[in-house]
Amino acid sequence: MEPLLWEWGSLLLRWLHVVAAMAWIGASFFFIHLDATLRAREDLPGGVKSAWQVHGGGFYEMRKWMAAPEFLPEHLTWHKWQAYWTWLSGALLLGWIYYAQSELYLIDPAVRDLSPAMAAIAGAAGIALGWVVYDLLCRSRLKRNDTLLLAALFAYAVAVSAVFAALFSGRGALLHTGAVLATVMTGNVFLVIIPNQKKAVAALIAGAVPDPRFGAEGKQRSMHNNYITLPVVFLMLSNHYPVTYVSQAAIPGIVALSLVAGALVRWFYNRRHAGFDAPGHGGGWWAWGAAAAAVVAAIALSLALAPSDPGAERRPPRATLPPAVEEIVLGRCSMCHMPSPVWAGIGLPPRGVVLDEADAILRQKAAIRVHAVLTHAMPPGNITGITTEERRVLAAWAAR
Repeated sequence: MEPLLWEWGSLLLRWLHVVAAMAWIGASFFFIHLDATLRAREDLPGGVKSAWQVHGGGFYEMRKWMAAPEFLPEHLTWHKWQAYWTWLSGALLLGWIYYAQSELYLIDPAVRDLSPAMAAIAGAAGIALGWVVYDLLCRSRLKRNDTLLLAALFAYAVAVSAVFAALFSGRGALLHTGAVLATVMTGNVFLVIIPNQKKAVAALIAGAVPDPRFGAEGKQRSMHNNYITLPVVFLMLSNHYPVTYVSQAAIPGIVALSLVAGALVRWFYNRRHAGFDAPGHGGGWWAWGAAAAAVVAAIALSLALAPSDPGAERRPPRATLPPAVEEIVLGRCSMCHMPSPVWAGIGLPPRGVVLDEADAILRQKAAIRVHAVLTHAMPPGNITGITTEERRVLAAWAAR
């Protein structure tokens, strides 16, 4: 029953990860919106802005001190654990699925025939290095110009995806690119934003005026988090959709276009919440057209670079299967799980799993046991009519 425990572990970790991410992204978007709607008032001290909100039948007034208040409130809520739990659960999920089962999800011998240990080391090291380089860029002279810094970070993210695409399977490359960006977001909270806020609080307690540099640096990192949130979500979802990694060559382009599309959507909402949709300011609606064009370009790129004749690139089988097992899998599964599925409505093999030859079937032995033997999840609704006896044959083979 060990495979079922692996599936339960994956489900529970993914559940925690998604809930934590919802809390983090929701809080982040709320505060970005709040920051954009704050307004100065005559009855408020200088450097203090206010915004009114209505929710759940109640009215709320929120105030922001541009540097820090003159006194420390008795109760202060720190918004940080949503970010920390999102990263921690994501790291556990990455290890649980992609490193513990790297031969299924991370390693593609046609790209680079890595050992499981080397694949895990390369992935973890790439994520850690991703933060280090990002932080160095943010601390360089580029930090004085937001536009130049964002351009450099954009190019860096695309370069990271190209490196991962040269090492891992398509799904592994996209997921690790997303993991680098997610680590950047969490690192900004853990290593910059929260520490700077604590320094401001310490200064208040000591009776000093907090250095405004702390707030400016935190706001810059918060802006980065705001603009890469949607691309990170896209990259995390991409591993469930083989169309996004149909070609290794398309991966850097798809990453670049997802960054552009996500940033444009956030730019529009940031502008809208700040009141720039008012008459005379222009609403920035062109951003939606540009974001849609970026998505269309990503789709066109994946189609243009998809292998035209997958069969010509196949390697000869390196192993053989019991004839009965091969016959069952080819007859009940391969019509969907082949490079060019013949089942109506399916354009690419689900989850990128190909089961059209002995070598490929052997690589998916553990997955076949889980989905066709232990859970009967495949074929969906038993649409191909696999019999109980055929499942017994698969069970006997998979248990060896």
